[in-house]
Amino acid sequence: MAKKKLNVAMIGYAFMGRAHSNAWRQVSRFMNPPYEPVLKVVCGRSASKVKDAAETLGWQEHATDWRDVVNRKDVDIVDVSTPGDSHAEIAIAAAQAGKVVLCEKPLANTVSEARQMVAAVEAAGVVNMVCHNYRRAPAVALAKQLIEAGKLGTLYHYRGTYLQDWLVNPLVPRLWRMDKAQAGSGALGDILSHSLDLARHLVGEVREVAGMMKTFIDERPLPGSQDKVPVTVDDASLALVRFQEGAIGSIEGTRFATGRKNYNRFEINGSKGSVAFDMERMNELELYLEEGPLSGFRTINVTDPTHPFCAGWWPPGHILGYEHTFVHTFLDLLEGIAQGKSPKPDFRDGLRNQLVLEAIEASAASKGWVEVLA
Repeated sequence: MAKKKLNVAMIGYAFMGRAHSNAWRQVSRFMNPPYEPVLKVVCGRSASKVKDAAETLGWQEHATDWRDVVNRKDVDIVDVSTPGDSHAEIAIAAAQAGKVVLCEKPLANTVSEARQMVAAVEAAGVVNMVCHNYRRAPAVALAKQLIEAGKLGTLYHYRGTYLQDWLVNPLVPRLWRMDKAQAGSGALGDILSHSLDLARHLVGEVREVAGMMKTFIDERPLPGSQDKVPVTVDDASLALVRFQEGAIGSIEGTRFATGRKNYNRFEINGSKGSVAFDMERMNELELYLEEGPLSGFRTINVTDPTHPFCAGWWPPGHILGYEHTFVHTFLDLLEGIAQGKSPKPDFRDGLRNQLVLEAIEASAASKGWVEVLA
């Protein structure tokens, strides 16, 4: 029997838009979601560029006015893939129009915006989700299962590092990601937020933080120009964290780790064992279980059909990639719609992440420990 179709409208079509488009196309081809998503309309500010994006990425229509798009009666899901400064306005309008809302991370540029977004989706009663895709890397999902089964015992440490190096060259132009007015923050919101989300997902909520932020190159040329303008965000951020349940941790995000391309790694240590994950080797999970003198770290190839999300893909050892994490995320969103429940992380989860990010900024400014607001 043919599945009911849900029309998707995606606002934005650049890096994340490409990843999202691929996932919307793939999810019904390999998984078994309760609905068939239809790539109905993609929206962007440039008529010529969004037309090209629609043709390249497989969207039926293209448009330049997101307000018209989110209010269309034939749109069921609004996918917000724009820079952070427009997340709140688009997501709130979509919720008020009664649409399911998927929003790229971080949820907002400020806690105030995030609170308004939570209020909007909860008042409208619409399913909502933040796209923190790394939660749904199969190895991360397996780590979650092991922790919930008590295999690691009492958790003591979370050690998260998200390292990139694409800004080491001072001639890299000042893009929107280096403008606080558009991005909200730099490495903090862009990549540390991912490691923080994984920490909260796997270990629990954060109680207080001690943060440090640094901008190494404070001026960069505008794209296509030699004129330099200020960089108004952090190039690197670090935080010591205390979790509510007693564990302690460190979380780092930097775009200046020369040689590291997308080193999103964490290690969690407990009383009975440890797990370690590195996105650059995303099909593997390192596991240590304390079993006496012959104990040692083992490497699990997380591609078996019994592992999370793997049954729909290839035989064991035929590895998965970055793009598959988005497919898994959208699968869970479609299942959430069928159940009338917002999958985690929902907007309220995104608000909690934003509260920690803002506490890190406050701590970096005050040079002291800051308690995370409720």
